[in-house]
Amino acid sequence: MKLTIKEIAQVLEIPNIDDSREIHGVEFDSRKIQSGDLFIPFSGQRDGHDFVQDALDNGAIATLWSRDTPAPEGIIPLPVKSTLAATQKLAGYYLKKIKPKVIGITGSNGKTTTKDMTESVLSQKFKTYKTQGNYNNDIGLPYTVFQTPEDCEMLILEMGMDRFNEIRELTTLAQPDAAAITLIGEAHIENLGSREGIAKAKMEIVEGLKKDGLLLIPSDEPLLDPLTKDLSQEIQTFGMEKGDLTAQIISEDREHTSFKINDTVFEIPVLGTYNVKNALIAYGFGRYFGLSNEEIKKGLAEVQLTKNRTEWLKAGNGADLLSDVYNANPTAMGLVLDTVAKIETSGRKIAVLADMLELGSDSAQLHAQMAEHVVDAYDLVFLYGEEMKALLHALKDEETTITAFHFEKNDKQELIQTLKKEIRSNDTIVLKGSNGMGLLEVVEELENME
Repeated sequence: MKLTIKEIAQVLEIPNIDDSREIHGVEFDSRKIQSGDLFIPFSGQRDGHDFVQDALDNGAIATLWSRDTPAPEGIIPLPVKSTLAATQKLAGYYLKKIKPKVIGITGSNGKTTTKDMTESVLSQKFKTYKTQGNYNNDIGLPYTVFQTPEDCEMLILEMGMDRFNEIRELTTLAQPDAAAITLIGEAHIENLGSREGIAKAKMEIVEGLKKDGLLLIPSDEPLLDPLTKDLSQEIQTFGMEKGDLTAQIISEDREHTSFKINDTVFEIPVLGTYNVKNALIAYGFGRYFGLSNEEIKKGLAEVQLTKNRTEWLKAGNGADLLSDVYNANPTAMGLVLDTVAKIETSGRKIAVLADMLELGSDSAQLHAQMAEHVVDAYDLVFLYGEEMKALLHALKDEETTITAFHFEKNDKQELIQTLKKEIRSNDTIVLKGSNGMGLLEVVEELENME
């Protein structure tokens, strides 16, 4: 990283700072500070200013500072009104300085998988960097920018949101050359009011998109049609049945999906039609930035997906586990349940479903709708959390042979013990729920069962 303290001060309009020392890196966690770093304190459960001394002890040479009191001796304080606003402004400056092409990806589901696929494709021709983990918000995106290597040619940024104006802030900072909306689901509908509201919030991504840039959107989402008709950017649609980019499934098993785009056959190391749609986005970006079909094919075949997104694992007794526990909304849960329902298995199919959070007043109805995805397809369903009671009642109203268990949120250990007792070595178990429900602990317990 090539930023001097003086340069940072000039960007942030801080007078009387003439220190020409170079900053080696930027960190928000004082424990990660290395010699020569800039420390940025944020206010969360604890005020980051309380850790400036720790950052200094670990080698920080400068810090943003928004307190009225003096900073610790030995560190250069850079006074700002808001450390967050200053961080975002500085990240935007650094991005313009290193000048990579920027790809922005948002959507209610599939952002991380699409990001992974896009990075794998573009890395066949360019030096790439992508959002690590879930660093996709107003703090995480600037952090990703600061971690981007100076020689990066393609930067793939995941953009998450749970409120209006959040995507606007991120895309204004990033100024993407190309962008995609994976789909419009129901995630955060509690804050956004409706799917129409979610569509409008996702479309904020075009406000920073270059005027001659590319926007990829799903062809089967009518809510986006009126929001894109007057845009100056190039719009391409993708989908299985219709769109500018379409694919035909050739074969599918639990760890691979083969499909055809025009006359070329591609393969991804993951199951699901919804993942083929994600691959179509990566394909679209690849073609836009000049990659050949062979380069795109190689990138898709070699993609390494982020953990806990549609990840096949083994229970300790040999049962197959499909862990998709990072997050959940009704669209995503329905897709993964339908996908597993189509897989041929020698044993039973079991679903472990936890509450989907932030669904607002429609939560009970949206949980109950999951019944159509499990009836006649699954043998056992384990439901976890208060909101999943709606699905339990819906299943009781159905004429079905499915066996359903329900556990309250504070009964996680009972859920785990019941699962260990009930599952057999040839079962296939899909686990899906919002991250806040902590199903990852259930997955780990099943992996380690005797």
